[in-house]
Formats: sequence, structure tokens, C-alpha cells
Amino acid sequence: MSEELEEKCAVEHSLSVEKEMDVEGSHIMYRQRTDKGTRTLDYDYKRCIGCGLCVRICPTEALEAGPIHEIATGMDAPPVMLDLDKCTFCSMCANFCPVNAFRMSAEGDLPEDDLFPVLEGRAMINEKCLPCLLCEATCPEDAIDLELEMQTKEELAPFKEGEEGVITIDEDKCTLCGLCARFCDAFMLLEKEPGPLDPTPFEQLLVDEDQCDYCVLCADICPEDAIEVKGTRRGEAPVIEGGARIDPEKCTVCGWCDIVCPYDAVDITKPFEGELKLIDANINKCDPTGCHACFNVCPSHLWYIPESGQKIAARDDLCTYCGACENACPDNVMEVKRDSVRHSPIPYTPWSKQWEDAIDALVSGDRKRPDTSRVLEMPEEKAKEHIDIEFPEIDENLQEKVKEKMEKLRPALKDVKLRRKWEKRKEGTEQISDIEK
Repeated sequence: MSEELEEKCAVEHSLSVEKEMDVEGSHIMYRQRTDKGTRTLDYDYKRCIGCGLCVRICPTEALEAGPIHEIATGMDAPPVMLDLDKCTFCSMCANFCPVNAFRMSAEGDLPEDDLFPVLEGRAMINEKCLPCLLCEATCPEDAIDLELEMQTKEELAPFKEGEEGVITIDEDKCTLCGLCARFCDAFMLLEKEPGPLDPTPFEQLLVDEDQCDYCVLCADICPEDAIEVKGTRRGEAPVIEGGARIDPEKCTVCGWCDIVCPYDAVDITKPFEGELKLIDANINKCDPTGCHACFNVCPSHLWYIPESGQKIAARDDLCTYCGACENACPDNVMEVKRDSVRHSPIPYTPWSKQWEDAIDALVSGDRKRPDTSRVLEMPEEKAKEHIDIEFPEIDENLQEKVKEKMEKLRPALKDVKLRRKWEKRKEGTEQISDIEK
């Protein structure tokens, strides 16, 4: 066993363990203090979607799901409750929470938490990014920040009245990327509410020809050659720099950005593979306008009411198979099955088997928990009756004589040969004449 693991074992089994809970806004802070340091489990119950994955993998059954349907339809309460007495601060819930509602941190002389596997799911912006305005505007979690550096038309070629020309936009080529609108005030992007079937945040691109002097620069920056201008070129097209950045703490890996991006600039890795299906026998019970629970909890925002008259439908390719909708639905309208889990490697540690069982449970639903049947409980010792003890009086003259004898004996005790002979002598038969002298 490595020194780091030995130290962690010692900490976990320390006799001086204190636990406490604090509430800071929507964050419930659970802390475990030992003489080595402090571990903090930060649970943001407002971010929690009630998927129940943490409840399933917890090795000590310290987590319990609350009334998920009531919470999904408006009750202000934590979807998951934690029994602090049972919690061992093992970090399984934090490492495998798909929406980062749980976070574990440590202070002090404690081993690193990178000894354990973590759930792997992420969205990354690659080198194909222009950048443009689409992904930032469509993200339902506000997890994308666009950094776009480009000189505007007013900076390069201020508006000049009286210029004549013609400008046209080929709507079949236009991707509504929005670069022209960011560059020049003559362009107007009509915004719309993105939806699962059409996550594009813009509906149409219009041109206000009263604000256009036909400088041709907009045609130069259009990545699709969708703008054609007949006019007088004034200056050079601006250099476009920057890119989009995805905040992994906010991102739920839903895939909206990937669907809306026309340039394949987003790489998506889903944490789970599986299947989402509607149960035909129960779908007529669904009341999507009155209940709306699945809409409220879904981190992928994939549910919608189809125009066909069907009660409810989902865009399957957005699903992360977390199971929050299944837990929130009061009528068992949907079913979520997971086939596989993506996670970092499980290192060989004393806890490897527990991590393997926890991850397997996310697919099978069968959690193999530690056997505690052989744990011994020490009986409580009854308080003994207090007895007053009378200490003997000390004879100072006798104590002085004892000290004198001990001082004479000390040189003999430092003699290695004599001590070895003394230790080997047979009890009651061999005399140590040197000491007597």
C-alpha cells in the first residue's frame, strides 16, 4: 500500500473525528474534521436534478431521495438528504454527479482525491471554431462564453451617406452565425426561443438598407459567401480572433451546442450510453401542461409537446441518461436504461472493489454494499462509583536514602555486560555479586 493510501486509512479510522453541517444559501456544507485536516462536501440542492445516481452508488446508504415529483413541480426542498452519521466522505457522490451538484474539497495534510475515478462527460470546442454567435446564444445552461475580437465597421469604415449599391443575402447559404450583425449595425438578427427540435437561437437575418453604404466588407467576413454586395469597397475586412469557452462546472453535456454549430466545432463525450423510451401503456396519463416535472428537471431540456397531438415527446440524441425524468414522473410515463458508463481508470487501491461495484450499479441497479455483519459494537461501560483515595504520607528522610542507593546503583545499570548477565540469570538461583558490592 502506498504512503498516501496508508495515510488516508489512518485519517478515516482516526478516533478524533468531528462532523458538522452548515447551510449557506442553496449550499448545504457537510464537514468532517480530524487532526489531519478537514474534508468538505458541498451540496448545491438548487443545482441537483434528483437523478438519484448518488443514492444508488453510496456505499453506506447515507443518501436518501426526497419527494422528487413534488420538488420538480415547485416544492423548495433538497432532492437528496444526507445522514451525516453514516457518511464516510468517500467522494463517490461528488465524483459521479452528472451536474456537479456535489463537490468535495480538502484542507490540511490529507491525501489527494485523484486516487479515485471520476465520471467522464464533457463538451469541448475544437480548432474549427470561427468563432460565431450560435453556441453561446443557444446553450440552455449559459455554460458558454464567447470571446470575439473584431473591429466594427464604424471603426474601419464609418458610415457614408449617399452611397448607392445593392445587397442581397442567400438564405440557403446563410447559417445565421451572426458575424455580420456583430460587425455592422445594418444587419439585424431576429431572435427566437430555441427548442429541442430547432435549437437555433435566431430566426432570420434582415438588412436595414438605410444603414448600409455598400462598403462590401460584410461580404468579405461572411464564412459562407452568403452576402453579395454591389458597391464601393472601403478598406480591408477585419481580422476575426477569439473563440468560445465552455464552463465545465455549468455544462451538462446535453449537446445543444453541437447540434446548432454548422462547422463541427464541438466535440461531445456523453457520460452514459443508453436508451430513453416512453411507456405506451402509461403515456395517456401524462399531463405535460399541468405537471411539467420532466421539463423542469431534465438537464438536457429535451422534452417537448409535439404538434401531432401526442401528449409528450423527447429528442433522444440530447439525452444523457441520468434518469431524473423517470424519478420525477408520477405516472411512470418514461423509462431510462443505461448500457455503459464512461469514467477514468480505477487505480488499484484498498477501495477498488467498492468503486467497481458502485459503477456497475449505475447500469445494473444492483448495489453491492460492504458487509457490516461482522462489525463489533463495544458495550457501553457503566460509570463507576467515585471512591476517595487517601495518599500515604511521604517520609522525606527515607526518600533521601533511596535516592542515595539509586545513585550508587546507576553505574552498574549502565554496564552492558553486567545487564546482559543479569537478564540471562536463572530466577532465584544466580546472585549478582557486583551489584551487592
